[in-house]
Amino acid sequence: MSTLLTLQPPAPRDPEPPFAGLLFEVCADVDAVRARRRGVLFGPPVIAAGALLAAPGQVPDEPVCVRLDADPDLLPASPPRPSRFEIDCSADQLDDVVALAQGDPKPLPARLVVFVERGDQSRGWAAESAARIADAGAHPGLDVGAAAEDVADFLAVLAHSDAGFVARARTGTEVVAVLAATVAALRGDDIAAAFAAADPVPVAALSPAAAAAVREVLVGVAVDDATEAESYLFEHGIAADLKG
Repeated sequence: MSTLLTLQPPAPRDPEPPFAGLLFEVCADVDAVRARRRGVLFGPPVIAAGALLAAPGQVPDEPVCVRLDADPDLLPASPPRPSRFEIDCSADQLDDVVALAQGDPKPLPARLVVFVERGDQSRGWAAESAARIADAGAHPGLDVGAAAEDVADFLAVLAHSDAGFVARARTGTEVVAVLAATVAALRGDDIAAAFAAADPVPVAALSPAAAAAVREVLVGVAVDDATEAESYLFEHGIAADLKG
């Protein structure tokens, strides 16, 4: 006698919380990479290429973001495992950096994030450089210490792009500022005002779907003080579901 079985699709796995991997701790050296904050809120740490070259054979075999202050060809093949590269440049250097993002002289093994210094550039530079970097297939970078008007110009471009951007912040308040500004950009609200206010309440009130939309634009935030930034977010109810 045959037995009839009722087949059902497997239960879907719980989706990853939207703010998982939001923060990237900036580490001064390999020892700091080992001692860094860990948890669901944190993504790969950031470390300079020069710091990796100063500690050959001591790099943990785990993903890191490599800040390019040295020739990437000098880095060992493995480890580290670059999750992405970061580079700072002036407006005059942007053409060369765009070429690097496009694989000239040769492709990088991970995606590039480009932070452009304002220098003496006039209003509109942030939007123009963000568009060029995104078109080159790289992530535009945003220093949260920038003027509110520059942040607004930058996000007006990125909110309508699939490139995604990476931010740099020094404090938890600055992390909230870039989150709030990204929310405003997606909603069509006043970006500069949201950035200046850095109000954690609307960010904490985001639905999971809205928070996921924010993360489609904001790849993550590199932070100098990971402990303070983590505490500030949890204190204000942001990513509270990740608190362990």
